Amino acid sequence: MTFTTVLFYILATVLVIAAFRVITARSPVTAVLHLILAFSNAAMLWMLLGAEFLALLLVLVYVGAVMVLFLFVVMMLDIRMDTMRQGMKTYLPLGLVIGLVLVLEMSFVLGSTWYGAGPQAPVAGDYNNARALGEVMYTQYVYAIEVGAALLLVGMVAAIALTLRRRRDVKYNDPVAAVRVRAKDRFRMVSMPAQSERAQAKRDGASAAPAAPQGEKE
Repeated sequence: MTFTTVLFYILATVLVIAAFRVITARSPVTAVLHLILAFSNAAMLWMLLGAEFLALLLVLVYVGAVMVLFLFVVMMLDIRMDTMRQGMKTYLPLGLVIGLVLVLEMSFVLGSTWYGAGPQAPVAGDYNNARALGEVMYTQYVYAIEVGAALLLVGMVAAIALTLRRRRDVKYNDPVAAVRVRAKDRFRMVSMPAQSERAQAKRDGASAAPAAPQGEKE
């Protein structure tokens, strides 16, 4: 058993465990962190298969941008897990059926490619993986790339719309109202008679002195 084989089994095991924790973690932040770990291990597996461009693209785009953005969105939304779990038993049978269908489809695709795959195609020494992938993406699969770009744009707009909700426990300032404010709306001028400090002191002393009894002469 070579070192590459051992490394493949280690990365595959960590990938499966991280993917399982994504769907079983109670905290959404913990689930996102395990998803980042799963993407990182998948990128290293692609590196072992010789797809260096796809591995770096997965790290830069998904781990470095999308997952970090999703993590901030999850933290800003302040998701209540108790509220999300309400009605889970109602939709559990439908979710299990959909999951079973997805597992069967993936098993069929992987099985057909596993048994029908031949030896690795020989490539030249100056073969450029990134150039070949770009030519295929923007010639043969250009429509699929445009659809994927549109879906990503819709997801980005949806994430922004979810974080722009108006909270009741935060005080907002209206810049338009602040610009239009007038001095008479903020200040009230009151006219008060001027009083000297000596007269005020005498008045305070007279009110504090006790009253003299009747019949007593000074």
